Amino acid sequence: MGDDMATRQSDDAPLAASKRSDAAAAAIADLIEGKGGTIIGRAVTINRPVGEVYSYFRDFNNLSTFMGNVERIDILDDARSHWVVKAPAGKTVEWDARVTQEEKDRLIAWTSEPGADVENSGVVEFRDAGPRGTVVTATIVYDPPAGVIGKLVAKVFQREPAIQARRDLRRLKQLLETGEIATGAHTHAELEQRKG
Repeated sequence: MGDDMATRQSDDAPLAASKRSDAAAAAIADLIEGKGGTIIGRAVTINRPVGEVYSYFRDFNNLSTFMGNVERIDILDDARSHWVVKAPAGKTVEWDARVTQEEKDRLIAWTSEPGADVENSGVVEFRDAGPRGTVVTATIVYDPPAGVIGKLVAKVFQREPAIQARRDLRRLKQLLETGEIATGAHTHAELEQRKG
C-alpha cells in the first residue's frame, strides 16, 4: 500500500479519475470494503490547515451543515452512525455506517452495515497542500436504489451522489474558508415576497 499511497498523495485527482485504473482499483480496494458497483470521486482544495479540516469532518455531527441531502446523522458510538438521507420523489433512504479505517489528519474510510437501503463505502482523504491549505478527496462506491433506473431518476432530481458530492465539497470549502455557505441571491420565498 505504500507505493499506492505515495501515488495518491502526488496527485490531487480522485482515485475514480485515475488514468491508471488498475492502480486506482488496487488503492481503493486497500481502503474501501467495496460495497457498491458505481464509483465516484471528487476533490477540492480548502484554504485551511489539514488538522482543522480533518477535525471538522471527523465530527459527524458537522456533516449535515454542508451535505445538502443529509436529513440527520445519529452518532451510535465512535465508529458507527445512522444516516437518513433525502432521495428522489420526497423519499428518504437510511443506513448504518461503520468507520473501517482512520488515520488522524489523513483519512477516514467507512462502509455501510448489512440492511442498508443504499449499500455504500468510501474514503475521504486529507492532504496537506502547504500554503494552498488542504486537498480533500472523496471516493465513494455505492449501489443506486433500483440500479441503473434509480441512478437516472436520481440525476433528474439532482440527488445522484456524483452531483451531490461535488456540491457538498464546494459547500464544505465555503463554510471552512468564510464561515458560511453562499446561497442564491433570490430564493423562492424572497421572490414571492417581492410579488406581494
